[in-house]
Amino acid sequence: MSEKNSHPHVHDYEHVALLFVDMISDFSFEDGERLFPHTLKAAKKMAKLKTRAKELNIPILYVNDNYGRWQSDFPGIVEEMKQSEQGKKIVHLLQPDDDDYFILKPQYSAFFMTPLELLLNYLNVKSLIICGVAGNMCIHFTANDAFMRGYKLYIPSDCTASNSREENDKALHLMAHVLKATIQPSEELDLEAIKYEWRQLKS
Repeated sequence: MSEKNSHPHVHDYEHVALLFVDMISDFSFEDGERLFPHTLKAAKKMAKLKTRAKELNIPILYVNDNYGRWQSDFPGIVEEMKQSEQGKKIVHLLQPDDDDYFILKPQYSAFFMTPLELLLNYLNVKSLIICGVAGNMCIHFTANDAFMRGYKLYIPSDCTASNSREENDKALHLMAHVLKATIQPSEELDLEAIKYEWRQLKS
């Protein structure tokens, strides 16, 4: 068996990855109290989307802020957030699995100074489903960088959150019109069609 095909997520066709951005947090930052209720609502939708993605063997990538701690590690952050009153509610819904991937980022974009692009290339990813917080900050910055790299974008409107519904809607509108992102709700995403769409285009 080739090295490429020995990995459970790597196939001979390009496919999709599901990104969860900055969902592992205690929300103890400025405006965290405003953001948390919207995030919790989105997390419930994201948990259902993750279950569907797992059934199709779509890789799940957690890309998380390192909180300025250059000695951080993702499993340690997850355990720390389990001790937080708000953070544990999100971890309960979106507990990372052993076969999920994780990347720590130092800035808003999931691509900036991280190995994300290298990992996506290894997984033959051409389309990204981007979920997380905040819609008008880290999601927007990540989507910009993804668009510049040629990824097809899906940003489900019910799986992103900002400090207010208005701010989130404005960000989604901009990403849909400028970055050509599909922003339909997660329940309306046909994950199987998305997974195989690039292979169909090549045939």
